[in-house]
Amino acid sequence: MRILVTGAAGFIGSSLVKSLSKNISNFVVGIDNLNSYYDVSLKYARLEDLGIYMNEINDSNLISSHIFHNFFFAKIDIESFSDLDVLFMENKFDVVINLAAQAGVRYSLDNPRTYINSNIVGFFNVLDLCKTYKVNRFIYASSSSVYGLTDNECFSEIDKTDTPISLYAATKKSNELMAYSYSHLYGLTTIGLRFFTVYGPWGRPDMAPFIFSEAICNDKTIKVYNHGNMRRDFTYIDDIVEGIESAVVSSNFESFNIFNIGNSNPVNLLDFIRFLEIEFNKKAELDLCQIQPGDVVSTWADISRLKEILNYSPSTSIGIGVKKFASWYKKYYKIE
Repeated sequence: MRILVTGAAGFIGSSLVKSLSKNISNFVVGIDNLNSYYDVSLKYARLEDLGIYMNEINDSNLISSHIFHNFFFAKIDIESFSDLDVLFMENKFDVVINLAAQAGVRYSLDNPRTYINSNIVGFFNVLDLCKTYKVNRFIYASSSSVYGLTDNECFSEIDKTDTPISLYAATKKSNELMAYSYSHLYGLTTIGLRFFTVYGPWGRPDMAPFIFSEAICNDKTIKVYNHGNMRRDFTYIDDIVEGIESAVVSSNFESFNIFNIGNSNPVNLLDFIRFLEIEFNKKAELDLCQIQPGDVVSTWADISRLKEILNYSPSTSIGIGVKKFASWYKKYYKIE
């Protein structure tokens, strides 16, 4: 199977590429623009873990992995239609997995145009080329943030999603609408995956597990919003990757599809911090604050549709997931 993964140097993208590339029957191409939204050295380190070395990266030209001989990488921005067009034309992909996006809710408050360029224009470029080159299946990252303002604590795919409370969420909802149009007009099979608070090794530095760990290890104070009354459906990275791969191989689809992927077991932020304290053997200093604009108090995934159609559900417990994340964190940052 010929597979394109955009955002291949990202947290989810790099983990997915590694898993896909272990199957020698796959031909995997990864692209990323390697932007500096967060420390780019982490992105290069993820690529090195995949056998792609920084000094060999040449803009828009595919280079071969030194570890996985069926994985190739190019530095390409999904905003560049011309570069994408050449890539699609030359590689005839069966499946495209679009994980490239400008991430982060709070960053969107100060940098809205970045989200329009990447999450709307870039997404459209990939979607339209899937139609043009007759890609069999287009899988893309949506987000639990699309559920926006609601009184529900458990989010189902049938819930209304027309009240996004951040531009980031609005762009993800827009992606789903664009995908629906292309499924309806052109028969393109599209699969949107609403991820719920992904964490684990190689995670993003702007997300809570990373921020909390850095603070605990360096004796800094952790800002805990809404006085700790925040619950998240923390979902371990391996479960997310397995869910995406289920979407790659399953045949039980309509033309337009949306799935929640979450652990379906919400955890209070204070409890998550306590798990980290155990793993790092240090007490956290907490500053309990008011809730921030754009934040949602509780996100919890109803995954009944995921179980029914993909015959899959995440299985990693919070204790095991935090242990694996903390072990990687200590190794990566050389913490005794």
